[in-house]
Amino acid sequence: MQHRHLGSSGLKVSALTYGNWITHGGQVDDDAALACVHAALDLGITTFDTADVYAGTEAEKVLGKALSGQRREGLEIATKVFWPTGPGVNDRGLSRKHIMESIEGSLRRLQVDYVDLYQAHRFDHETPVEETVAAFDYLIKQGKVLYVGVSEWRREEIKAYLDIADANHRSRLVSNQPQYSILWRVIESEVVPFCMDQGIGQIVWSPLAQGVLTGKYHLGEPFPAGSRATDPTGSNFLQGYLRDKVLDAVDRLRPVAKEAGLSMAVMSLAWVLSRPGISSAIVGATRPEQLEENVVAANVTLGQDVLEAIDEAVLDVVVTDPAKTMSPPHRP
Repeated sequence: MQHRHLGSSGLKVSALTYGNWITHGGQVDDDAALACVHAALDLGITTFDTADVYAGTEAEKVLGKALSGQRREGLEIATKVFWPTGPGVNDRGLSRKHIMESIEGSLRRLQVDYVDLYQAHRFDHETPVEETVAAFDYLIKQGKVLYVGVSEWRREEIKAYLDIADANHRSRLVSNQPQYSILWRVIESEVVPFCMDQGIGQIVWSPLAQGVLTGKYHLGEPFPAGSRATDPTGSNFLQGYLRDKVLDAVDRLRPVAKEAGLSMAVMSLAWVLSRPGISSAIVGATRPEQLEENVVAANVTLGQDVLEAIDEAVLDVVVTDPAKTMSPPHRP
């Protein structure tokens, strides 16, 4: 498994990150989740991403159990804070109160003393950025968090954080976690160039477009049993990718992958990993075999002819408009 620096920081992360949104505490039972995590470790994946809100905090518990007994120094564990985790008015957002309380819950559920990366899951329009910057910096000084990042923040939001951090000599951001794939490229025009200039790496989610880029969904055919499209916990995020026009474009990618001697999933992941500013791509799994296929992408270099053929195949459906960034209200 290839490892890369997270932005310009000294922290190295595996080119593929194992993520447990939807799967742990939801789509698969705990035994299957543990088997997938252990397979990820065996395949050289050392970076694991979760969030306090996933499966109502259950996902963190499952990941903590799965990683229990592993050498802590050999892992990079990331989690997030922002979305509601309780019924109270302060059980959400990026206030100092919620951040301080949320990190304690995450550490307890993950069974660790610190997390390597703590991420603001969305921008909080109700809390002064200064308050969030100070709270994150305090957690770093406490040793409960080693690095801080954000998820789905716009360029101007990231800049606001950095300006305040720099002016007050606080810890800077090292990462952003946006959606990014062959079909969804909204970060390319503004977010990636700015982040590269500022030393911020991208740990991207949905590099397989919620599974559509694996080629499992076919135009005019029923959805495969057990797929995300048939799972109510995740299918709402998939609907936009199941339009006939998108599935037709995905069909045009099949001969490109075949000509390159790659599966659709490997080609799609290799494409993401080849792009500027990408530190890691998050993959999930319901079966260990999926990970065995995915890790191949970390060592694949796509030729210019393949890259051009990919662009041509999806030209009429690819999303590039920065106005479509996810800042509120959606979440992965």
